[in-house]
Amino acid sequence: MEFFEPGRVYDFMRAGRGATVVSLTLTILSLLAAVLIGPNYGVDFKGGTEIEIAFSKPLTALELRAAANATGFGQPEIIAVDDRTNPSHFLVRLRQASALDPTQEAALRAALCFAPPDTMLPEDRCPTAMRPTEVKFSQGGDHISVRYEKKVPLERVRAEVASVPRVSLRAGESVRYGSAKDDKIDVALRSKGDLFVEALRDELGADVVPAPIRVEWLGPKAGVQLRNNAIKTIGLSMMMVSLYIAIRFDISFIPGCVVALLHDVLLVLGAFVVTRREFAVSTIAALLTVVGYSLADKVIVYDRIRENLVKQRGATFRQIVNVSVSQTLSRTVVTSGTVLLSVCAFFIWGTGVLKDFAFALAVGVVVATFSSIFVAAPVTDWATRQFAPRRKPHAMSKPHGGAAQSR
Repeated sequence: MEFFEPGRVYDFMRAGRGATVVSLTLTILSLLAAVLIGPNYGVDFKGGTEIEIAFSKPLTALELRAAANATGFGQPEIIAVDDRTNPSHFLVRLRQASALDPTQEAALRAALCFAPPDTMLPEDRCPTAMRPTEVKFSQGGDHISVRYEKKVPLERVRAEVASVPRVSLRAGESVRYGSAKDDKIDVALRSKGDLFVEALRDELGADVVPAPIRVEWLGPKAGVQLRNNAIKTIGLSMMMVSLYIAIRFDISFIPGCVVALLHDVLLVLGAFVVTRREFAVSTIAALLTVVGYSLADKVIVYDRIRENLVKQRGATFRQIVNVSVSQTLSRTVVTSGTVLLSVCAFFIWGTGVLKDFAFALAVGVVVATFSSIFVAAPVTDWATRQFAPRRKPHAMSKPHGGAAQSR
């Protein structure tokens, strides 16, 4: 399918300077937005609570989202789980990870009579023998570890913890010794997930909301580690792309490809920051998908440039770039247009993570197509003149099935 007149050559390189200004401006704005505003990190990176629950009665995602918003836990992320036995099976992600805030932790320490050694405590309420030597809170805020010099009554500890407002003990054996020989007491509190499920029961009814299948939390430290690993993953992908371009084409083709890929990633990131979309692990997957699509698009153009370097021996590199991009223009429009139509369908009718994933791909397809023409090609032209000033451009490439030909 040809959308453009076969054999016609468009002077894309002539618009290279203006396109470079546009690309540089957008890239700088994306960097400034990422630094000054910052991404809207989701539960995966900031930490939070994940609850999987299969409801006893039919419930749509919209109804669950409305009920969840009414509980006072913010705006949780609702993901439908593919379950043939129960269509009302959902995964709920809360931004809050810990069931205790700093004020509650301080109140619990005071109620348990835990204070620095030099602190004066009332002997009638906090006898010396009943004062703990150590109090530790779990990152999820659902467990307290209290260590004493000798065994103390469990009921006393239970009463002290229960006296703190907005702190709830877990049902069952919530206060117990760690072991028979240990003077450490473990206190189990209701987690953020437990509190959320209870609030859902108040909204929807106990007959609708059963016990959750699982409740997990992700602490901020794990989120930071996950974020660092994501950055390393993107950096490693760039290194592998550079190696691939060097082996398949020439070292002078690397700067154009890498700069264009960074341009695409930064612009997609900037779009997420400006629109305040949640930046989650699925966003990293979308960015890597954009890198793969953008690389495939640029390899097509580079392949045609390599062929024309041999066929059009008397032409300058700029002329060869114009010819090559013009020859692949119809293919670019068909491929990018088809992908964009499919992605837009997911963006319009998708929900939650799928909608954000489709948004990243839609922006990525547009900027990848633009960068293949107006970023990769001009930078490659510059790199060719810098890295191989004494060689003719066509001498760098090998035609398919043969060795490099010299002029």
